[in-house]
Amino acid sequence: MNRPEKPFRRKLDIRNGRVDLSHGAGGRAMAQLVADLFVAAFDNEMLSAGNDQAAFDVSEGRMVMTTDGYVVSPLFFPGGDIGSLAVHGTINDVAMAGARPLYLSASFIIEEGFLLSDLAQIVGSMAAAARDAGVAIVTGDTKVVERGKADGVFISTTGIGVVPEGLSLSADAARPGDKVLLSGTIGDHGIAVMSKRENLTFETEILSDSAALHGLVADMVAAGGPCLRLMRDPTRGGLAATLNEVAASSGVGFRLEESAIPVRPQVHAACEFLGLDPLYVANEGKLVAVVAPDHAEAVLAAMQGHPLGRDAALIGEVVADDNRFVQLTTAFGGGRIVDWLSGDQLPRIC
Repeated sequence: MNRPEKPFRRKLDIRNGRVDLSHGAGGRAMAQLVADLFVAAFDNEMLSAGNDQAAFDVSEGRMVMTTDGYVVSPLFFPGGDIGSLAVHGTINDVAMAGARPLYLSASFIIEEGFLLSDLAQIVGSMAAAARDAGVAIVTGDTKVVERGKADGVFISTTGIGVVPEGLSLSADAARPGDKVLLSGTIGDHGIAVMSKRENLTFETEILSDSAALHGLVADMVAAGGPCLRLMRDPTRGGLAATLNEVAASSGVGFRLEESAIPVRPQVHAACEFLGLDPLYVANEGKLVAVVAPDHAEAVLAAMQGHPLGRDAALIGEVVADDNRFVQLTTAFGGGRIVDWLSGDQLPRIC
């Protein structure tokens, strides 16, 4: 018996086409966009099943879930784009619980008239980032809004992971005497995005540090286990905002050494030129950890042995402080309070 021929279907014109309202209307155009772009790029059995959800077996132990939205401007920046950023940022939020990330979902809000070639580049970057991290994007959604009602594309994600038995990291777990470890240089992502947005050029190109940190976290968990108090990725508001949040949650203070905090010379120069403080500039591939003092050196060594922690440093300690201040000893021997960020010095940075 002869198989019926498949009905003729015009290929999606990714090179020259644009997103229109029909791509979000639930009809043939939307099905074609989903099949030819998203399913083809993300390519896994759960997504290919075409369900409105993904079903998967649950591992024993505690599960963690996070959700995030990405509105970075510009969409493409040195070292990454909104697609890879969405994957890395979501994986990192899961990993900060010490968890192994398992699955992601992705929702796209796309503006009418957006270039299909740009969308394909973003989706491809997202797929590559997920594939490199060993994490599948298993479900999603697509909406199209009228021209002028968005800014190209916005992405929302959810991530799910599993925490190893016996590990419980929390922002309220810091104790006086604990050590503060930073996985590498700060300010790279924020300055990379700002330089692209403002058409600034520097003698040495500054690239975003956007990266998935779960491999680094796994090495840290193996070295420190329950002696890890907490981990955070210092994104919006930078290292300063992150440590102020932890100080407020744990009811402690921090004392940092400015000379110990790694900052690339070109980032430091760019911050001086732009009137920014690197402590407040966003990162997308760094983490800060608070560790019990007797395991700090072992965890630091594990970090420095990983490619994403090569520049890791011990930058300070937790102190008893009813005022919950983050204090910095400057390179000149003086001191200052590193307060909460006032306003938004770098809007739409992620």
